[in-house]
Amino acid sequence: MANSIDTVFVGGSLFTAGNVASQRGAVALSGGRIAAIGSDREIRELASASTEVIDISNQLLMPGFQDSHIHPIMAGVTMLQCDLHDAESFEETVDRIRVYVESHPNADWITGGGWSMGFFPGGTPTRHTLDAIVSDRPVFLPNRDGHGAWVNTHALEIAGITAATKDPADGRIEREPDGFPSGTLHEGAMGLVQRHVSKSSTADQYAGLLEAQRVLFSYGITGWQDAAVGEIFGEEDLLPVYLKAAAAGDLRARVVGALWWDRARGAEQIPDLIDRRAEATVGRFRGTSVKIMQDGVAENFTAAMTEPYLDECGCHTDNSGLSFVDPIALRGYVTQLDAAGFQVHFHSLGDRAVREALDAIEAALAANGPTDNRHHLAHIQVVHPEDIPRFARLNATANAQPLWAAHETQMDLLTIPFLGEPRSSWQYPFADLLRAGSRLAAGSDWPVSTAEPMQGIHVAVNRAGYGATGSDAEALYGHNALTLAEALTAYTLGSARVMHHDDVTGHLAEGAYADVIVLDRDPFASEQDLIGATQVSRTYVQGELVHSRQ
Repeated sequence: MANSIDTVFVGGSLFTAGNVASQRGAVALSGGRIAAIGSDREIRELASASTEVIDISNQLLMPGFQDSHIHPIMAGVTMLQCDLHDAESFEETVDRIRVYVESHPNADWITGGGWSMGFFPGGTPTRHTLDAIVSDRPVFLPNRDGHGAWVNTHALEIAGITAATKDPADGRIEREPDGFPSGTLHEGAMGLVQRHVSKSSTADQYAGLLEAQRVLFSYGITGWQDAAVGEIFGEEDLLPVYLKAAAAGDLRARVVGALWWDRARGAEQIPDLIDRRAEATVGRFRGTSVKIMQDGVAENFTAAMTEPYLDECGCHTDNSGLSFVDPIALRGYVTQLDAAGFQVHFHSLGDRAVREALDAIEAALAANGPTDNRHHLAHIQVVHPEDIPRFARLNATANAQPLWAAHETQMDLLTIPFLGEPRSSWQYPFADLLRAGSRLAAGSDWPVSTAEPMQGIHVAVNRAGYGATGSDAEALYGHNALTLAEALTAYTLGSARVMHHDDVTGHLAEGAYADVIVLDRDPFASEQDLIGATQVSRTYVQGELVHSRQ
């Protein structure tokens, strides 16, 4: 056996799901799998002259992270365009746009995105700011969460959007006092302009995927579920890009594609989805999930709520958000998808959307009986207390994006005042869900926010961002904080289970794939408020070193 061992890790600590803390141990890899787990002495005895011996003193080896809700190609392409994600102020955002415009004089459209709603009054920038930078070329810049877009006057003219243009059923056009569009388009209204935007080429998407994969490997992410694979608001379908990369061996991560549910269609699209699934098993890619976007986001008041939003004075409005798919029809669609063996991946952010998704899963369970499709609800920002126990009862996984469960501008200025109490305290109830027996997976929604798991884990444990100061450092409803072990488990075995990879990944076990990472420190040995300082030293996928900080 010793001659077959490729790599051993000794001198450090280990963590895997089921443990409440790290523990001393060593690991041997062979043929892309975990060959043995034991003490330093036991594992060293397995090594031969050809075995690579890696000393991980003061470091932690654990299963690779898996992101259960992410948009890597979108992120990668945006990084190649006018990328605003890291801008830290209104001034920096505008300056980045100006620099990009000046350095790309031949671009037909100015595209990219990632601006923060918190930099603009009411979260809604205007066309006039963009017009002052560029008026002779159209601009289309989605915000960080992808639920709104900032456009200039030229883009509105190309799309024929005027004061007489009606809001689409699934979106809203921000308007000036005379009714003319002000420059921010919410949800489905984005499509009015987006269908005219010069589409990114397949070559750009392929390059974006590979760049995104490089970044994700550096964060220790060895697998993910792409939460939107299809023709979305006029964008090119990403499935061919994934299949090409998988066939070429360039896609080295394990990926599940969530095939996009076209909310303008109904059950007649299910045979098309079945056909797409049949072609979507190549290499390490599988298109076995279906993404249904049930509502929007709280900041623009399109997240579906059981009670109306408040206005700036704290009074009830007549707006309770949008259900993009009729909730009664949704039950039938999910029942049919479940019967066809699909997993359903819901975007359900408001408490009404969460309830509608759970109602649909309950209908499928009643019609089809128990299955192993592992449906999951992503975002779960607001969950009504009455629905907390339903997750476990219906075997529905709570797919959390923990980084958002903290005080920051969008939360404090654009969300809490318009939700009011007690509803604000129902936000991101991770611990409540776990205590009620729910399964928990975790993801980032990158490029909406950073894909770095240790940043999300820091927030899950502290309910505050790493390095936050002042009021931002105060815990956001700290009673729903997770332990470090619970957060790590959600990002590993929890997400692996959602992707049906938990038999061979997401945990340290002999015979499992060697999808493992080494952290530069043991976060269990650090102060809780320093968890976010942890970085990834090494990332392996099936025993292959795909990232090293060295």
